[in-house]
Amino acid sequence: MSNSANNDNPVRHKLRRIIFGTDTPAGKYFDIILMVCIVLSVLLILLDTIAPIHKQYGELIRTSEWIFTIIFTTEYVLRLYCSINRWQYARSFFGVVDLVSILPSYLALIFPGANVALALRVLRLFRVFRVLKLLRYLSDGNVLLRAMVMSSRKVFIFFFSVSLIVMVLSVIMYVVEGPNNGFSSIPKAMYWTIVTITTVGYGDITPQTALGQTIAAATMLIGYSILAIPTGILTAEISNEMLRERDLRKCSNCGRHGHDKDASFCNHCGTELEQMDLHQKD
Repeated sequence: MSNSANNDNPVRHKLRRIIFGTDTPAGKYFDIILMVCIVLSVLLILLDTIAPIHKQYGELIRTSEWIFTIIFTTEYVLRLYCSINRWQYARSFFGVVDLVSILPSYLALIFPGANVALALRVLRLFRVFRVLKLLRYLSDGNVLLRAMVMSSRKVFIFFFSVSLIVMVLSVIMYVVEGPNNGFSSIPKAMYWTIVTITTVGYGDITPQTALGQTIAAATMLIGYSILAIPTGILTAEISNEMLRERDLRKCSNCGRHGHDKDASFCNHCGTELEQMDLHQKD
Protein backbone atom coordinates (compact mmCIF):
# COMPACT_ATOMS: atom_id res chain seq x y z
CA MET A 1 0.00 0.00 0.00
CA SER A 2 1.29 3.48 -0.84
CA ASN A 3 2.42 6.01 1.78
CA SER A 4 -0.51 8.27 0.94
CA ALA A 5 -2.85 5.40 1.79
CA ASN A 6 -0.99 4.69 5.06
CA ASN A 7 -1.21 8.34 6.12
CA ASP A 8 -4.89 8.53 5.21
CA ASN A 9 -7.23 10.15 7.68
CA PRO A 10 -10.09 7.93 8.97
CA VAL A 11 -12.85 9.95 7.30
CA ARG A 12 -11.24 9.76 3.88
CA HIS A 13 -10.52 6.05 4.32
CA LYS A 14 -14.11 5.34 5.35
CA LEU A 15 -15.48 7.35 2.40
CA ARG A 16 -13.25 5.36 0.04
CA ARG A 17 -14.56 2.07 1.43
CA ILE A 18 -18.13 3.27 0.91
CA ILE A 19 -17.79 4.96 -2.47
CA PHE A 20 -15.32 2.70 -4.24
CA GLY A 21 -15.96 -0.57 -2.42
CA THR A 22 -18.83 -3.02 -2.79
CA ASP A 23 -17.74 -5.45 -0.05
CA THR A 24 -19.42 -3.56 2.80
CA PRO A 25 -23.13 -2.99 3.53
CA ALA A 26 -22.63 0.78 3.34
CA GLY A 27 -20.86 0.43 -0.02
CA LYS A 28 -23.67 -1.74 -1.39
CA TYR A 29 -26.32 0.72 -0.23
CA PHE A 30 -24.36 3.60 -1.76
CA ASP A 31 -24.16 1.82 -5.13
CA ILE A 32 -27.86 0.93 -5.05
CA ILE A 33 -28.88 4.53 -4.24
CA LEU A 34 -26.52 5.80 -6.95
CA MET A 35 -28.00 3.45 -9.55
CA VAL A 36 -31.54 4.48 -8.60
CA CYS A 37 -30.58 8.15 -9.06
CA ILE A 38 -28.94 7.41 -12.41
CA VAL A 39 -31.94 5.48 -13.71
CA LEU A 40 -34.37 8.16 -12.51
CA SER A 41 -32.32 10.97 -14.06
CA VAL A 42 -32.14 9.13 -17.40
CA LEU A 43 -35.87 8.43 -17.22
CA LEU A 44 -36.54 12.16 -16.71
CA ILE A 45 -34.48 12.99 -19.78
CA LEU A 46 -36.45 10.47 -21.84
CA LEU A 47 -39.80 11.77 -20.58
CA ASP A 48 -38.78 15.38 -21.22
CA THR A 49 -38.55 14.62 -24.95
CA ILE A 50 -42.29 13.80 -25.05
CA ALA A 51 -44.05 17.05 -25.99
CA PRO A 52 -47.21 16.73 -23.79
CA ILE A 53 -45.16 15.75 -20.72
CA HIS A 54 -42.63 18.52 -21.36
CA LYS A 55 -45.42 21.07 -21.68
CA GLN A 56 -47.17 20.03 -18.47
CA TYR A 57 -44.27 18.98 -16.25
CA GLY A 58 -41.29 20.76 -17.86
CA GLU A 59 -40.58 22.96 -14.85
CA LEU A 60 -40.74 20.03 -12.42
CA ILE A 61 -38.42 17.99 -14.64
CA ARG A 62 -35.89 20.83 -14.83
CA THR A 63 -35.94 21.18 -11.05
CA SER A 64 -35.45 17.43 -10.65
CA GLU A 65 -32.58 17.49 -13.13
CA TRP A 66 -30.81 20.10 -11.03
CA ILE A 67 -31.33 18.03 -7.90
CA PHE A 68 -29.71 15.04 -9.62
CA THR A 69 -26.94 17.28 -10.97
CA ILE A 70 -26.13 18.43 -7.42
CA ILE A 71 -26.17 14.80 -6.22
CA PHE A 72 -23.83 13.68 -9.02
CA THR A 73 -21.57 16.69 -8.52
CA THR A 74 -21.27 15.91 -4.81
CA GLU A 75 -20.49 12.29 -5.65
CA TYR A 76 -17.81 13.32 -8.17
CA VAL A 77 -16.16 15.70 -5.68
CA LEU A 78 -16.20 13.02 -2.97
CA ARG A 79 -14.65 10.51 -5.36
CA LEU A 80 -11.86 12.96 -6.11
CA TYR A 81 -11.41 13.70 -2.41
CA CYS A 82 -11.10 10.10 -1.24
CA SER A 83 -9.22 8.67 -4.25
CA ILE A 84 -5.70 7.44 -3.56
CA ASN A 85 -4.62 8.87 -6.91
CA ARG A 86 -7.00 11.68 -7.84
CA TRP A 87 -5.51 12.37 -11.26
CA GLN A 88 -5.69 8.67 -12.15
CA TYR A 89 -9.39 8.58 -11.24
CA ALA A 90 -10.10 11.80 -13.17
CA ARG A 91 -8.52 10.27 -16.30
CA SER A 92 -10.18 6.86 -15.89
CA PHE A 93 -13.21 5.80 -17.92
CA PHE A 94 -15.65 6.21 -15.04
CA GLY A 95 -14.04 9.49 -13.99
CA VAL A 96 -14.55 10.96 -17.45
CA VAL A 97 -18.13 9.63 -17.58
CA ASP A 98 -18.89 11.21 -14.18
CA LEU A 99 -17.52 14.58 -15.28
CA VAL A 100 -19.18 14.58 -18.72
CA SER A 101 -22.55 13.73 -17.20
CA ILE A 102 -22.63 16.80 -14.94
CA LEU A 103 -20.99 19.43 -17.18
CA PRO A 104 -24.01 20.06 -19.49
CA SER A 105 -26.16 21.41 -16.65
CA TYR A 106 -23.55 24.02 -15.72
CA LEU A 107 -22.70 24.85 -19.34
CA ALA A 108 -26.42 25.46 -19.97
CA LEU A 109 -26.21 28.44 -17.59
CA ILE A 110 -23.77 30.08 -20.01
CA PHE A 111 -24.79 28.46 -23.29
CA PRO A 112 -28.57 27.83 -23.35
CA GLY A 113 -28.31 25.17 -26.04
CA ALA A 114 -25.90 23.06 -23.99
CA ASN A 115 -28.70 21.47 -21.95
CA VAL A 116 -29.34 19.20 -24.95
CA ALA A 117 -26.13 17.44 -23.93
CA LEU A 118 -27.88 16.21 -20.77
CA ALA A 119 -28.50 13.06 -22.78
CA LEU A 120 -24.83 12.27 -22.07
CA ARG A 121 -26.02 11.34 -18.59
CA VAL A 122 -27.08 8.03 -20.14
CA LEU A 123 -23.36 7.16 -20.10
CA ARG A 124 -23.62 6.82 -16.33
CA LEU A 125 -25.59 3.62 -16.88
CA PHE A 126 -22.20 2.01 -17.52
CA ARG A 127 -21.77 2.05 -13.75
CA VAL A 128 -24.09 -0.94 -13.61
CA PHE A 129 -20.99 -2.97 -14.55
CA ARG A 130 -19.34 -1.96 -11.30
CA VAL A 131 -22.42 -2.29 -9.11
CA LEU A 132 -23.27 -5.76 -10.38
CA LYS A 133 -19.58 -6.76 -10.44
CA LEU A 134 -19.69 -7.50 -14.15
CA LEU A 135 -16.15 -6.24 -14.74
CA ARG A 136 -14.87 -9.77 -14.29
CA TYR A 137 -16.59 -10.68 -17.55
CA LEU A 138 -14.71 -8.01 -19.51
CA SER A 139 -12.09 -10.66 -20.29
CA ASP A 140 -14.69 -12.25 -22.57
CA GLY A 141 -15.11 -8.87 -24.21
CA ASN A 142 -11.35 -8.75 -24.75
CA VAL A 143 -11.58 -12.04 -26.64
CA LEU A 144 -14.17 -10.49 -28.93
CA LEU A 145 -12.07 -7.34 -29.35
CA ARG A 146 -8.95 -9.32 -30.28
CA ALA A 147 -11.00 -11.39 -32.73
CA MET A 148 -12.29 -8.22 -34.37
CA VAL A 149 -8.76 -6.85 -34.69
CA MET A 150 -7.44 -10.12 -36.14
CA SER A 151 -10.28 -10.29 -38.68
CA SER A 152 -10.15 -6.60 -39.63
CA ARG A 153 -8.01 -7.15 -42.75
CA LYS A 154 -10.27 -9.89 -44.09
CA VAL A 155 -13.38 -7.84 -43.32
CA PHE A 156 -11.85 -4.80 -45.04
CA ILE A 157 -11.19 -6.84 -48.19
CA PHE A 158 -14.74 -8.17 -48.01
CA PHE A 159 -16.28 -4.69 -47.73
CA PHE A 160 -14.05 -3.42 -50.53
CA SER A 161 -15.34 -6.23 -52.75
CA VAL A 162 -18.92 -5.43 -51.76
CA SER A 163 -18.30 -1.77 -52.59
CA LEU A 164 -17.26 -2.77 -56.11
CA ILE A 165 -20.41 -4.87 -56.48
CA VAL A 166 -22.52 -1.95 -55.25
CA MET A 167 -20.87 0.40 -57.73
CA VAL A 168 -21.44 -1.96 -60.69
CA LEU A 169 -25.07 -2.65 -59.79
CA SER A 170 -25.73 1.05 -59.20
CA VAL A 171 -24.44 2.03 -62.63
CA ILE A 172 -26.51 -0.72 -64.25
CA MET A 173 -29.69 0.34 -62.43
CA TYR A 174 -29.08 3.99 -63.29
CA VAL A 175 -28.79 3.09 -66.97
CA VAL A 176 -31.75 0.66 -66.95
CA GLU A 177 -34.23 2.65 -64.83
CA GLY A 178 -33.12 6.25 -65.25
CA PRO A 179 -34.35 9.46 -63.59
CA ASN A 180 -37.97 8.84 -64.59
CA ASN A 181 -38.21 5.90 -62.18
CA GLY A 182 -36.48 7.59 -59.25
CA PHE A 183 -32.88 6.67 -60.07
CA SER A 184 -31.94 10.31 -60.66
CA SER A 185 -28.19 9.83 -60.14
CA ILE A 186 -25.62 7.12 -59.57
CA PRO A 187 -25.32 8.03 -55.84
CA LYS A 188 -29.11 7.65 -55.57
CA ALA A 189 -28.81 4.27 -57.28
CA MET A 190 -26.02 3.34 -54.85
CA TYR A 191 -28.37 4.17 -51.96
CA TRP A 192 -31.00 1.83 -53.47
CA THR A 193 -28.41 -0.92 -54.01
CA ILE A 194 -27.13 -0.77 -50.43
CA VAL A 195 -30.69 -0.78 -49.02
CA THR A 196 -31.53 -3.78 -51.21
CA ILE A 197 -28.34 -5.77 -50.50
CA THR A 198 -28.74 -5.31 -46.75
CA THR A 199 -32.37 -6.52 -47.08
CA VAL A 200 -33.67 -3.33 -45.42
CA GLY A 201 -35.95 -2.47 -48.31
CA TYR A 202 -37.40 0.97 -47.48
CA GLY A 203 -39.39 0.99 -50.69
CA ASP A 204 -38.95 4.69 -51.37
CA ILE A 205 -37.28 3.82 -54.70
CA THR A 206 -38.42 0.79 -56.69
CA PRO A 207 -37.56 -0.42 -60.18
CA GLN A 208 -40.44 -0.18 -62.67
CA THR A 209 -39.12 -1.99 -65.73
CA ALA A 210 -39.02 -5.75 -66.12
CA LEU A 211 -35.25 -5.74 -66.58
CA GLY A 212 -34.80 -3.52 -63.52
CA GLN A 213 -36.95 -5.84 -61.40
CA THR A 214 -34.91 -8.82 -62.59
CA ILE A 215 -31.69 -7.05 -61.56
CA ALA A 216 -33.34 -6.17 -58.23
CA ALA A 217 -34.17 -9.83 -57.61
CA ALA A 218 -30.57 -10.81 -58.38
CA THR A 219 -29.36 -8.06 -56.03
CA MET A 220 -31.53 -9.43 -53.21
CA LEU A 221 -30.10 -12.92 -53.70
CA ILE A 222 -26.57 -11.48 -53.70
CA GLY A 223 -27.39 -9.70 -50.46
CA TYR A 224 -28.52 -12.90 -48.73
CA SER A 225 -25.36 -14.63 -49.97
CA ILE A 226 -22.83 -12.07 -48.77
CA LEU A 227 -24.33 -11.06 -45.41
CA ALA A 228 -23.13 -14.28 -43.78
CA ILE A 229 -19.50 -13.82 -44.87
CA PRO A 230 -18.34 -11.27 -42.24
CA THR A 231 -20.19 -13.24 -39.56
CA GLY A 232 -18.29 -16.38 -40.57
CA ILE A 233 -14.95 -14.53 -40.56
CA LEU A 234 -15.54 -13.13 -37.08
CA THR A 235 -16.82 -16.45 -35.74
CA ALA A 236 -13.69 -18.22 -36.98
CA GLU A 237 -11.42 -15.66 -35.30
CA ILE A 238 -13.37 -15.88 -32.03
CA SER A 239 -12.93 -19.66 -32.10
CA ASN A 240 -9.18 -19.23 -32.68
CA GLU A 241 -8.89 -16.74 -29.81
CA MET A 242 -10.73 -19.10 -27.46
CA LEU A 243 -8.38 -21.92 -28.43
CA ARG A 244 -5.36 -19.70 -27.81
CA GLU A 245 -6.73 -18.76 -24.39
CA ARG A 246 -7.32 -22.40 -23.51
CA ASP A 247 -3.73 -23.20 -24.50
CA LEU A 248 -2.46 -20.70 -21.89
CA ARG A 249 -3.67 -22.98 -19.08
CA LYS A 250 -0.81 -25.43 -18.59
CA CYS A 251 -0.77 -28.04 -15.85
CA SER A 252 2.39 -27.85 -13.71
CA ASN A 253 2.24 -31.61 -13.08
CA CYS A 254 1.53 -33.26 -16.44
CA GLY A 255 2.15 -30.29 -18.74
CA ARG A 256 -1.18 -30.64 -20.53
CA HIS A 257 -2.72 -27.61 -22.28
CA GLY A 258 -6.29 -26.90 -23.35
CA HIS A 259 -7.97 -26.19 -20.02
CA ASP A 260 -10.92 -23.82 -19.75
CA LYS A 261 -9.88 -20.41 -18.41
CA ASP A 262 -12.13 -20.84 -15.36
CA ALA A 263 -11.00 -24.41 -14.62
CA SER A 264 -9.51 -24.98 -11.16
CA PHE A 265 -8.06 -28.46 -11.74
CA CYS A 266 -6.36 -30.29 -14.60
CA ASN A 267 -8.85 -32.35 -16.60
CA HIS A 268 -6.20 -35.06 -17.06
CA CYS A 269 -4.39 -35.58 -13.73
CA GLY A 270 -6.52 -33.51 -11.33
CA THR A 271 -3.70 -31.21 -10.20
CA GLU A 272 -4.78 -27.74 -9.08
CA LEU A 273 -4.11 -25.14 -11.77
CA GLU A 274 -2.69 -21.68 -11.33
CA GLN A 275 -5.48 -19.14 -11.56
CA MET A 276 -5.46 -16.63 -14.40
CA ASP A 277 -5.77 -12.92 -13.63
CA LEU A 278 -9.05 -12.29 -15.47
CA HIS A 279 -9.59 -8.72 -14.34
CA GLN A 280 -7.91 -5.86 -12.60
CA LYS A 281 -9.23 -3.71 -9.83
CA ASP A 282 -10.17 -0.11 -10.58
